[in-house]
Amino acid sequence: QVQLAESGGASVQAGGSLRLSCQAAGYTSSSNCLGWFRQAPGKEREGVAAIYTSSSEGLKYYADSVKGRFTISQDRGKKRVYLEMNNLKAEDSAMYYCAAEPGGSRCVYTPTDQWSTVFPYWGQGTQVTVSE
Repeated sequence: QVQLAESGGASVQAGGSLRLSCQAAGYTSSSNCLGWFRQAPGKEREGVAAIYTSSSEGLKYYADSVKGRFTISQDRGKKRVYLEMNNLKAEDSAMYYCAAEPGGSRCVYTPTDQWSTVFPYWGQGTQVTVSE
């Protein structure tokens, strides 16, 4: 059974930084798509970043709204994926979710706005609140 557990959400001031973590379990493949999504109240879920874990560095993809500010990374051996968020803005406030496609690679060629179709497994989310 695939399980994903996010942590690291908090309340911060604009301009600050946070690091989210996602612990994955329940699958054995070393090449997977793992992603971060967010959803603010009244808004649609948005794909933020994704990584294809085919190597220690992985292939990384970002939504335009976070490029240059957010960095996705992984600890492949521990099945952990991280989201480093810098220069946070009020509009980054949302529930952040980790998602996984074990053994899959669709995040590599799926447009960012269709990422929700890639991931069958989701965590419970961690709240990020950015105040000005």
